[in-house]
Amino acid sequence: MPSPTLDPAGLALAAAATAAGFVNALAGGGSLISFPALMAAGLPALAANVTNTVALTPGYLGASVGQLAELRDQKARLCGLLPAGLLGGGAGALLLLLSGDGLFGVLVPWLILGGTALLTVQEPLKGWLERVEAPTQAQAMRWWARPAVLLACVYGGFFGAGLSVILLAVLALGLNDTLNRLSGLKQALALSANLSASLLFIATGRVSWSAAALMAGGSILGGIVGGRLAGRVNAVALRRLVVGCGLTIGATYLWRSLRG
Repeated sequence: MPSPTLDPAGLALAAAATAAGFVNALAGGGSLISFPALMAAGLPALAANVTNTVALTPGYLGASVGQLAELRDQKARLCGLLPAGLLGGGAGALLLLLSGDGLFGVLVPWLILGGTALLTVQEPLKGWLERVEAPTQAQAMRWWARPAVLLACVYGGFFGAGLSVILLAVLALGLNDTLNRLSGLKQALALSANLSASLLFIATGRVSWSAAALMAGGSILGGIVGGRLAGRVNAVALRRLVVGCGLTIGATYLWRSLRG
């Protein structure tokens, strides 16, 4: 397996991870940048996905810490939903490993295009949430919220691009709360899924650590910069740029696969 170092290719990978961390902090969809960058660096599709998950997990931790204020009075929800996130992320990671390089390689174009499609509905989803009147008192969690979170996190452990959009939709329909509180809960659940998947990936020895180290540092740096620039950067325009990149990359991979 190729091991990117601090040569031009390695620096390009670190730059892609920095961009991914920046995008995740402001608009989401950073994996649509970092995952193809790993493949371009020479890693097979499955190893690239495994390494991408491990490398970007610290960014999810930073995002969760940044929204602790929204989680302080949601301890009961966290206790009810975090096990589903952990189990789902681990199950998705296991499915990925069992799929093997061949099957996952075939799925790559569709996964990238699917993640891109999810990113396109993020802004309309947020607009809908902002228009919905927040409840005057806490609402009971709907019975299907836990299994829905579980299934969403299975997807997150398998690939992950667009997981935040799925989780936000599930939480909005299952809990009926304010956007800020749902966003904080979403970050914690995304962290749990990625952490569970990362631990399994690390245990299997499939991670390219030289690439992961470069990416983790870049992701953290990009996340910090993105967090400080929040409110001064047009997140909608940035999201559209990422969607355009995702469509281009996904269509390119699809064309290559169809040509055999």
